[in-house]
Amino acid sequence: MTAISSPSARSSAVPKSNPSPAIECRGVVVRLGGRAVLEGLDLTIHQGESVVLLGLNGAGKSTLLRAMAGLVPLAAGTIQVLGQPILSHPSSPIAMLAQGGGLIPQLSALENVLCGRLGQLGTLSTLWGFPLAERKRARELLLSLGLGECLQTPVRQLSGGQQQRVAIARALIASAQILLADEPVTGLDVLATRQVMQTLDQLAAAGLTLVSVLHDLELAQAHAGRAVLLEAGKITYDGPCHNLGQYFTPVTREVSAA
Repeated sequence: MTAISSPSARSSAVPKSNPSPAIECRGVVVRLGGRAVLEGLDLTIHQGESVVLLGLNGAGKSTLLRAMAGLVPLAAGTIQVLGQPILSHPSSPIAMLAQGGGLIPQLSALENVLCGRLGQLGTLSTLWGFPLAERKRARELLLSLGLGECLQTPVRQLSGGQQQRVAIARALIASAQILLADEPVTGLDVLATRQVMQTLDQLAAAGLTLVSVLHDLELAQAHAGRAVLLEAGKITYDGPCHNLGQYFTPVTREVSAA
């Protein structure tokens, strides 16, 4: 696999000694079905950070991720992305990597990646196919992720790890500066998990802001710089990923097994 290069991430990265906020959550409340899933949550994630959200099922991890992407309404509070309310951006700087990848099985890897541009290109731009520049960019992304031999392969024929890397390429083609990854390795075997996490590590090293939901404490310690633990919609720990077990001893076994 060649080194991953994200032009927008490189240009937006700031020195770690003087980071600017990428995402700011203030007093965030989300209610679903009359129940408060997030309650008065405050959280700041800086540009270039790699942050993992941890917690038991139902703690609010995926809901927080979706709220950051502007996909769920807030009952109270605000979320700003790169200094602006999330819904006021002319084009979102955030890409979302959903559980399962959300790929179209019958389309090729290249076609799936190009679908990541449908929300940004006008109808006329894609009426007779995607522009050559877009196809070149999609090809370059797949090559950088070690998928050069899979460009025209229907994704249903790819392994789980390959499919997830295709989904990552689709997220990146929109030139996002922030990647939100919701359980990116769920259902993958050990080898595929390693491949996907190494890919995310490379993106973070290139300057992309990365927020991931994980269930495995060992993965969090190995691949993230900061951990945020949620319980019942509230943050109970926010700090380094070193020796996470000492902070989460009562729930470590449950989190790892969830």
